[in-house]
Amino acid sequence: MPAPHHPSAAVRRTLRQLGADLRDARRRRRLSMAVVADRAFTSRPTLQRIEAGDPGVSMGIYAAVTQALGLLEKLGAVADPAGDSVGQAMANEALPQRVHMPRSRS
Repeated sequence: MPAPHHPSAAVRRTLRQLGADLRDARRRRRLSMAVVADRAFTSRPTLQRIEAGDPGVSMGIYAAVTQALGLLEKLGAVADPAGDSVGQAMANEALPQRVHMPRSRS
């Protein structure tokens, strides 16, 4: 049996902020919890857990709620390589110092 997952304080803080942002987005759109839960194919109590930033809710349900609010495109950009400065720096470090042209056979 796998050990229970205990997210770090930074993860919990980020999920709470995400939940608050999703709640604010729902309220700006003047949508009730029941409507968003229905559109996300989940229950109202699960939506309450998401808006509270519960780390036990699956990523798929978070994604369904972002879709119900019209924000799914932004979720897809989270790990976009264009915004990954660390990954780009590592890739640049791995570039060869010299490039040799292949010899042509005559």
